[in-house]
Amino acid sequence: MKKSTAMIIGSRLLAPVKHVFLLIIAVCLVSLSSIYRGFSQTIQSPSTSQNIEKTSWHGYDRYDFIMDNESLAITPFKSPEGEGNGVKAPEKGQRRCILVVPRKAAKGNPWSWQGCYWDHQPQAEVELLNRGFHIAFITPDPGVQWDAWYTFLTGKYGLSKKPAFIGMSRGGFNAYTWATANPDKVTCIYGDNPAISPESRVKLGGLVQYDVPLLNICGSIDPLLGNHTLVMESYYKNLGGRISVMIKNGYAHHPHSLPDPKPIADFIEQSFYAEKEVAPAFAGDKYQRTNFYSDEETYREFPEDKAFISVRGPWFSDCFTRYEFRLDGIRGGISVITPNKAAPGNPWVFRTDYVDNKSVVDLALLAKGFHIVTGPVPTDVDGPIVEQWNAVYKYLTDHGFSTKPVMEGCGGAVGEAYAWAIANPDKVSCIYGENPILHSFLAKIQPLDNLATLAKAGIQILHFCGSLDPSLNSQTRETEKRYKNLGGKIEVLVSEGEGHKLNAAKNLNRIVGFIVKRAN
Repeated sequence: MKKSTAMIIGSRLLAPVKHVFLLIIAVCLVSLSSIYRGFSQTIQSPSTSQNIEKTSWHGYDRYDFIMDNESLAITPFKSPEGEGNGVKAPEKGQRRCILVVPRKAAKGNPWSWQGCYWDHQPQAEVELLNRGFHIAFITPDPGVQWDAWYTFLTGKYGLSKKPAFIGMSRGGFNAYTWATANPDKVTCIYGDNPAISPESRVKLGGLVQYDVPLLNICGSIDPLLGNHTLVMESYYKNLGGRISVMIKNGYAHHPHSLPDPKPIADFIEQSFYAEKEVAPAFAGDKYQRTNFYSDEETYREFPEDKAFISVRGPWFSDCFTRYEFRLDGIRGGISVITPNKAAPGNPWVFRTDYVDNKSVVDLALLAKGFHIVTGPVPTDVDGPIVEQWNAVYKYLTDHGFSTKPVMEGCGGAVGEAYAWAIANPDKVSCIYGENPILHSFLAKIQPLDNLATLAKAGIQILHFCGSLDPSLNSQTRETEKRYKNLGGKIEVLVSEGEGHKLNAAKNLNRIVGFIVKRAN
């Protein structure tokens, strides 16, 4: 069949359009191919972009570089024969640098960084490679050369802006040196019997500010334990940072790491992928965020490692967030520790004293979804101011907190909890006190002489005391007698043989049960 004149003319008109369309498709395919090859080059195959000769490291592709100490120029380098998986000392004026590539990069291109003792007990790094992490190394010590290596890897090869650090012994010293100087560029640090310089110890607050989690694994008879990890642990924890410790019973400085590296790799991987917490609305725009967790130690058997290990810290227990902030017109800071998931009705504890890591009752309440609030105590007066506490109460209840908090405290702080409850009996669910002393700077009439309001409102009270506490009879027993005479309900738990410092663990279920029942 012959084509019509119109069809012929139409096909001739469409031909250039068709050619242009095909050309666009071809260009797009080339561009996509180029992008893919570029990604492959920058993330998984440095050799294709720089003609670097690769070697093998524990079954993975290894690429070596040389850095000039003065110019900071980084050039490809082939690992010499006889080096094997290790690395020899560089020539004078140079640094050896290594990048080991996973078979498939994990999301976000995570990597771990080591700065001493390359290939010593590398099982954690090998496990990370299995999980898609890159592994990087540069010869010590930290300085501008380390900064240049970081820029090279994150810029040219697109690795994450926040590497994890692995540091053994002096390697830990190096890791903490660079990390404390660059706290915004670190995901986490795993230190193994690490040392830490006094200068780095002072600057640990920067890592706390960026919420960098630490894991130190040490031998119980390692000579560095007491003056390095334990000092660091105390300081970092008191600053509100997350530090977890594993102490291998009977082990010295060697062997490093764990035969089964899963706990280490899990710590690093989960640290990298942890989602950043969004501050709750009540914290406002200006707040300080820190972490709160138990310092209780557990003793576990690790059969794969043929070791018994004492473990403690947020990697092994619940970890909660503490927000500290101020309100306009309130002289004094407010502290709110938030549960990981609030219980129905948003129950909370209102107290005057600081909550430390040994407060097992508050830790248990947090686990059950309570918020723990420490009210403001101005520094220019003798104690809390009732009007300020009323303002804090209104502020928090306006933000969805329960209208009837639990009043709580230890020792002399219990008197202030009583005083606010007496002034606001319709706003209290119950009162819990440990070894209470019922004296208040807030109240015009001391709580022990003003219990009728609480009894009339039906406020139930629980005191937990040590049998050897010097205030037991004059405070708790007297409160018990007076409150019962007024028709009020009060329970007293006495721990035999304990004094003013109490361990509530043995009575925890009863105490927490009392509070939870009345708060709901």
